[in-house]
Amino acid sequence: MKRTLLTLCALLGLLSAAADEGMWLPSLISERIDDMRAKGFRLTAEDIYSINRASMKDAVVLFDGGCTGELVSAEGLLLTNHHCGYDAIQRHSTVEHDYLTYGFWARTRQEELPNKDLNVRFLVRMEEVTDRISAGETSAEIIRKAEAEAPGYRATVEQMYYGDQQFLFVYEQFDDVRLVAAPPSSIGKFGGDTDNWIWPRHTGDFSVFRIYASPDNKPAAYSPDNVPYRPKKFFTISTKGFREGDFTMIYGFPGNTQEYILSDAVDYVARLSDPAKIAIRDGRLEIITQAQESDPALRIHYAAKHAAIANAWKKWQGEVLGLTRMKTVETKRRQEETFARENSRGAELLDAMRAEYRRITTPYFAREITLETLRALPAKYTDEERAEAVFPARRETEERLFRWLFGEYARRCPAQYQIPEFLDGVAESGSPEAFADRVFEQVWAGGDAPLADSLRTGSKRMLDHITWLLGTDRLRNLTSKRLDGLYREYVHGLRQTWPERPFYPDANLTLRVAYGAIAGYEYADGEYHTPQTTLDGIIAKDNPEIYDYDIPQALRDLYAAKDYGRWGVVINGRRTVPVCFLASNHTTGGNSGSPVLNGRGELIGINFDRTWRSTMSDIAFDPSICRNIAVDIRYVLFVMDRIGGAKNLIKEMNIK
Repeated sequence: MKRTLLTLCALLGLLSAAADEGMWLPSLISERIDDMRAKGFRLTAEDIYSINRASMKDAVVLFDGGCTGELVSAEGLLLTNHHCGYDAIQRHSTVEHDYLTYGFWARTRQEELPNKDLNVRFLVRMEEVTDRISAGETSAEIIRKAEAEAPGYRATVEQMYYGDQQFLFVYEQFDDVRLVAAPPSSIGKFGGDTDNWIWPRHTGDFSVFRIYASPDNKPAAYSPDNVPYRPKKFFTISTKGFREGDFTMIYGFPGNTQEYILSDAVDYVARLSDPAKIAIRDGRLEIITQAQESDPALRIHYAAKHAAIANAWKKWQGEVLGLTRMKTVETKRRQEETFARENSRGAELLDAMRAEYRRITTPYFAREITLETLRALPAKYTDEERAEAVFPARRETEERLFRWLFGEYARRCPAQYQIPEFLDGVAESGSPEAFADRVFEQVWAGGDAPLADSLRTGSKRMLDHITWLLGTDRLRNLTSKRLDGLYREYVHGLRQTWPERPFYPDANLTLRVAYGAIAGYEYADGEYHTPQTTLDGIIAKDNPEIYDYDIPQALRDLYAAKDYGRWGVVINGRRTVPVCFLASNHTTGGNSGSPVLNGRGELIGINFDRTWRSTMSDIAFDPSICRNIAVDIRYVLFVMDRIGGAKNLIKEMNIK
């Protein structure tokens, strides 16, 4: 009786795909539409995805290869996150024209700024090609045929369920994407790294771009003769608000999840990988922060690098906390025990998978440490970088980074995978830090750098060797070619053993639908976090002495005068402006910039983050606490109107 009860509990854990869990393929959304409509969705599956008529998919883009954006006007106007557009904003910024600090607002089309190498992709269609590949057709052949269909088409073949199914994704790529508007960083990045992954949140994380096309509305390289793109579909904006419990939907390009990995892999992430990478980045961030605080030019120079390093650094911390709190390793082990009993191949399959994990863990960890240390350093500095006005202070910062990362490589990389060139250099120099000084001097000088070249060649050789050991170059996660094959059989076995469970494929930067509701959560015993923040919270955090909390004076003045215009609402008896909100949609990296839609398919916000304790949702989704964070579209419009004076953009949108 006791065994039966334990088996049942573990089985329920396996079958409990939470109501708001899942990243669903849009071409198969008809399988979920009844559940969506029961929760408040008012449209059809054809409204979400269609290849025969305009649908929501035609208003969503893969932005710059790693974020999501959405169309909001008939003239190619596009919204995404401030942090997604950050590199473009930084490249246009100088000390004289500091768009990071003061924002940027194009009043005319002529003022919109082109961006080299920035592109967006629309999904044209997706289709399963498992049978074609099984029949002998290669992925390369399938891609070549798809891309030949029209100029500007790009195609990929992506694996679902570890290759148990294969899908072709055909995109139309536009390469002329121009910066239209960006709020000051004290709005777009309000709270900085301190507030990153945290709730309550008050960040106006948005930026505005426009897609340009040839006069016949086709993809084209940048040209002054290009015209605003005319989309098949763009989103209507709703300013009517919402209540807790209302339906929400995310449409975007989530990047990477590992929902079906074994307890062995979870243990690796929580006990070994994340803690080591966090510690390495602790030192890098401390060095860069000290430099930024010493000089405004250094603050701008290191802004994007600091943000890039800090984002994953803080995410990993939340992931470890969440996995530990959920006891994910223990839960997964119980589920695996159940599978071993319920599936005829279960025990044998799990033994083979665990043996493979034992074989690959050490070399994969060496690969991660190498990428976080030696391969994170520049191979050379340009003449322009060395000629900057602040180069003496920057030189000191770069030298400190070299010393820190050489030391961390020596301390953390497994000895058998440390490259001979590094070991010889340390032995000759006396310490990793002394060797770092020698290498840095050569790299900074700008000429030949034989020591650095030798290290780069050696580290590449070692990384190539590890890739060979693992048998695959798909190495975003702890895996190998053999493990992928075993997982293909494992997930296939899960789906056969429990066909009633609603399985979904892991995220892989392909277009997905996630849905849930506006929802707060219990952060701690007796501490309930409501799902809405307001301008009052921004004013409470405002601090002119701290860069990330020093809001524009115009925002203070608007608050003092309560001059909110049409964007003001009454919340809890006070007239204010809504800023951010929480929902229970399943999201991850890549969903940054995704449209958050209500039950009528109208835009109510722009997704930009998760709560800190939600970051483990890449591995295990907890419906009681996993929440995505979005900037309220009413705050976006308020900032455009009252801070940016961009009434030209407001007029361009369809706002209800």
